Parts: sequence; C-alpha cells; structure tokens
Amino acid sequence: MKAGNYIGIMSGTSLDGVDVALVTIAEATVIQKASYFHPMPDDIRQDVLSVCQGQSVTLSHLGRLDLRLGILFAEAVLGLLKNNGIESKDVVAIGCHGQTVWHEPTGELPFTMQLGDNNRVAAMTGIVTVGDFRRKDMAFGGQGAPLVPAFHQAVLADDTQRRFILNIGGIANLSLLIPGQPVSGYDTGPGNMLMDAWIQEHKGEGFDKDARWAREGRVNADLLAKLMSDRYFQQPPPKSTGRERFNLQWLHEQLEGFSHLEPADVQATLVEFTVQTIAEQVIAAGGCHRLLVCGGGARNPLMMSRLAECLPESAVETTDSYGISGDDMEAIAFAWLAARTLSGEPGNLPAVTGASRETVLGAVYIP
Repeated sequence: MKAGNYIGIMSGTSLDGVDVALVTIAEATVIQKASYFHPMPDDIRQDVLSVCQGQSVTLSHLGRLDLRLGILFAEAVLGLLKNNGIESKDVVAIGCHGQTVWHEPTGELPFTMQLGDNNRVAAMTGIVTVGDFRRKDMAFGGQGAPLVPAFHQAVLADDTQRRFILNIGGIANLSLLIPGQPVSGYDTGPGNMLMDAWIQEHKGEGFDKDARWAREGRVNADLLAKLMSDRYFQQPPPKSTGRERFNLQWLHEQLEGFSHLEPADVQATLVEFTVQTIAEQVIAAGGCHRLLVCGGGARNPLMMSRLAECLPESAVETTDSYGISGDDMEAIAFAWLAARTLSGEPGNLPAVTGASRETVLGAVYIP
C-alpha cells in the first residue's frame, strides 16, 4: 500500500454523528494520528430514519438526502483538518463508508444502499475519495458485510490466541481470529440500536448513558425469549442485517402482550438481548481467549459486565488496550480499505462475506 496519511469516515446505524479518523499507513503499520466527531444534525437524522425502514420515498427526497450527507461528511473531514492544522495536500485519500439506508443481501435481487455523494466529498475537501465499498463484494455473490474483519485480521490477530473482535454499534458484529483458520465474521444482531430507539421514544435522549436507565429495570425472561426467537438468530453465517429489519416498529410488534412492563424493564431486557445474542455466538464458535470490544457498546458498563459474566472463559477487554481506539475502529478500517483500493489490493474476505472471490472494493472519486 502507498504510505502516507489517510482519513476514514464512518456514520453507522446509531445515527449519532460522523466519526472521522486520520491515520498514517506504512506497509503493515497503521498509526492513528487524530480523530474528530461531527454530530449529525437532527433534521438529517430524521431524514435518514424516514427512508431506512421501508417507507415510501420520492427520488427527489433520496437525491437531496444523498447530497446533504455528502456535504456533512465533507464538513466532518474539514473539521478534522482544521483542528489538527493539516492541509488537504498532506492526505493521500479518504475512505468514506457512507450512510447505509437499506441493506438487503439475500433474496432474488440482493442489494445494499449507502448515501453520501462522494463527488461532493472529493470536491469540498480536495482529496481523492474512495467510497461505495460494499457493492463490489455483492457483485461476486457476497453479503457486502461485514468488511471490517479484514482490518481486524491485519492489526489484531495473534499467532497463539483465539481472539474475537466484537463491534457493538447500532448492529453488533463479530470477527473470529483463530490461529490456523480463515477469518470469519458476521452480524450477531442488534447492538445499541433498539436501546437507543427505546430511550429516545420515552425520554428524548439519544442513548442510555452508563446504562443508568436500564439498571432501574428488571429483565423480563418471557420478552427476552420472544426477542431471541427471531429467525435471524437461527440463520448460519455468512449473514448481515441492519435497521431495515431490527427497528422500533419491529420492537413494538414484539411488545404485543407485554404492555404491563415498565419502560425501564424493556430497556433492561434489550441490554440482555444484545448480550445473549452475542454470547451465544461466541460459545457456538468455540469460545475465545480474548473478546476485544469496540464501538459505543464498549462504553456501556452493564453490557460489558454481563458479557464477562456470560463468558467466564474469555477475557473481555476493549480494543483500546491493544492500540486501536474502540470509538474510531470502523473509521480507521475504512481509511485502511481506501489504501488497499488505491493499491489494487483486495479488501474483502470471502470466508466472511460469502463472495466467490477476493476483489478490490470501492470506486475512486478524484477532485
């Protein structure tokens, strides 16, 4: 890969904002230099929610949202550059994941859609931008997700330890780094998404800081069993999912017959739901020496303590302890993927996504 500075942009299913990371890449070394969080304006967040759960939408609305997200991503990059006294000419490229509004990797016509006009990102920043990473993998029969396990393998694999990397964003996903075996990885199901939606609906808050509200409630075993009966959890990997399946409407459907529960009890059950769906998959995969956690869920003390209790054979830690910021993991990964694209190197892992072959990912936008 061409050595130099790269920027990664990630806006995930949590919709809280845009994570931007600046890294220096030299051969096999990835060193984070800076990061920046650019909050997502509420009107854009509501616009994304208005199209990503199966609602009817006009092409005009979709096109305007694509443009607004492209401008938002560019502004986030410019904020990072300004805060750190860096000029555009000192950055080789940007890797921009885009905002997923629909992900349908199975069926007669599988597809995925990420919005955020990369032409606008390149034009506003003056930096070569790489985007649209997922559709190339899907063109070769893959799920288009998750893509980050390839980066996990590059920076966190160990020759002697079974390490599972757990990202708990809106959706939770695992990367299984087992010595002597091909890397595998898949989405385990909802991460923070349902918890965030529930507290937003009842308290008008974006997330449950330190799980304070969840701690007020009690887990309801019957509701937990109903949540875990969703057929997604019986599907074998490769598999991936998103807000188009697990959303507030889905949760309300599951809550039919549970109107007697206090909202805090539902929140506590949603935490346990995420924990149990993760723990089941870790155990089914044969367990690990270390479960390294990143994403917003790594800052949820209740979730982290329950994972440790459910997986006593594993050391549950954050990726920060191993040199990779848990908050910026995915942004860093897409900076790395951009570097691979520009070098003509494959960015997907067929054992993870189910693609028929390795392939160079993404499209390149030149300012």
